[in-house]
Amino acid sequence: MCMPPQSSADSKAASIPAALGTGQAPGGDALRLGIPKGRMYEGVVALLEGAGIRLSASERGYRPRISLERVEVKILKPQNIVEMLEAGTRDVGFAGADWVAELDADVVEVLDTGLDPVRIVAAAPASVLVAGGLPGRPLVVAAEFEKLTRRWIGRAGLDATFVRSYGATEVFPPEDADCIVDVAASGATLRANGLEIVDEVMRSSTRLFASRRAWEDGAKRRRIEDLALVLRSVLDARARVMLELNVSADKLDAVVAVLPCMRHPTISPLHAGSGYAVKAAVPRERLASLIPTLKAAGGGDIVISPIGQVVP
Repeated sequence: MCMPPQSSADSKAASIPAALGTGQAPGGDALRLGIPKGRMYEGVVALLEGAGIRLSASERGYRPRISLERVEVKILKPQNIVEMLEAGTRDVGFAGADWVAELDADVVEVLDTGLDPVRIVAAAPASVLVAGGLPGRPLVVAAEFEKLTRRWIGRAGLDATFVRSYGATEVFPPEDADCIVDVAASGATLRANGLEIVDEVMRSSTRLFASRRAWEDGAKRRRIEDLALVLRSVLDARARVMLELNVSADKLDAVVAVLPCMRHPTISPLHAGSGYAVKAAVPRERLASLIPTLKAAGGGDIVISPIGQVVP
């Protein structure tokens, strides 16, 4: 069958799918990393730097350079990172668990950094509340999180209408909403606007997520797992300090018995057989009680120093 000649416009249109290929960016083996803008940014960058991974600004402010080979970075809103991970245009990225839940995103959680811990809560002014919580009458609930809020309304058995907010959700009550669902860190903003927390919808933090496509690619998965390993080493180190002490031979067992080390302490003989040097990475939060306990057990010359990274 004879086909009509293609116009130049038709030719351009026909070339588009071929040019797009599989959706990979130039340099298809590059790991495409999403860094969140906003409140999460500083914590994520500090975590990367703690692992020896540096970001440096580029002329295009949203595409910084990174000190890892074959990694391409883009700075995006956390909710966009989640969407792009699900679409497969990003391989790995940091975002809040709240946005993954809100978007029902099919992504892989690789690492919970514990950074920026927040609660998604329902809150209302005292004038609306009754004994036991929210009244049984029809309510108006305002939130940016539509799916999370509608699920919460269903779980709570409320007769409520949902109203979407676009920021500053806390100013809706009492004139424009009876209740809100919003992010709360300390709760200070809610209290400043005369709101009381009536329920917790979920807890969230900054987490490292991977796209299903990248996770099922053996080479990319290994690189993502390596990234998670070094980031986890920084997080573990932040929770520990290096403790060193000296102890006489007859007190060694008593000191080791109360020393909360990761596996086993490092023990070295002191000069002229005068005792032992003991070294262990211990939980920072236990120092206040641990130091007096070690002194009482016979330890001395105790030195505490920071740790950069811990890899078990």
